Amino acid sequence: MATKKVLVLHGYAQSATIFSKRLGALRKACKGIDFVFLDAPHVLSPVDLAETFNTPEELGAPEAAESDPALQPRGWWKVDRTRTKMTGIEETFALLRDTLSKDHYDGVFGFSQGAAMAAMLAALLEKPHVFPDFLIDGKPPHEPLSFCIAAAGFRPRGELSDALFLPSYSTPTLHVLGRNDVIVVEERSKTLLDVSSNKRVEWHDGGHFVPSKANWRNFLRDYIKNPGMDVPSPGGAAVSEPASGVATPSEPAL
Repeated sequence: MATKKVLVLHGYAQSATIFSKRLGALRKACKGIDFVFLDAPHVLSPVDLAETFNTPEELGAPEAAESDPALQPRGWWKVDRTRTKMTGIEETFALLRDTLSKDHYDGVFGFSQGAAMAAMLAALLEKPHVFPDFLIDGKPPHEPLSFCIAAAGFRPRGELSDALFLPSYSTPTLHVLGRNDVIVVEERSKTLLDVSSNKRVEWHDGGHFVPSKANWRNFLRDYIKNPGMDVPSPGGAAVSEPASGVATPSEPAL
């Protein structure tokens, strides 16, 4: 079987290095899958972080204070407390355009804000003329993706999001959600589910992180290798409704 290449988009206030480390067990389980971790273009300042998060616990990224450039907190766009503006999204689309134009990717895997970005990327590749600057010589930089994995994803607010997602997007998308996620709560995650016309939903009993117990690692590996197949749920039954995917991860939050 040919190697699958997956673009990986980290969460808000993380970095590619941090997220790669946190997915270390998954990467080891996924032989034959090439994960390409991309750094978001916006380095977040203490002011950005203070503006975004109401409490230190909400940040969930103790590495944010590190001075190492590889550990600096980054974002795919900057947000304010109202979460109604996507400041700097143009730079992210330019980065994704240039990245995709250089290689072939089978799918995209994102967490939290990165999951929202992954879904937007999947939708944009379906109708690239929505954002003309994404085009290269009038053509999209890459064909539509075979799959999208959105862990703790949500639909951003704004006109660009509406243009991309309404009435829906059709890239096969696996939504991985935590029943105890207090950052991307069920109501917020539903905003993305509602516009995902070709979706599979799997729930875990943890919070705001990517589950990494063996059953989840194996499930994600099998899904990436065969996204069109009916891969059994990590919770047992091969179903794709919110009642599926029962697991109890004990790993620290991502």
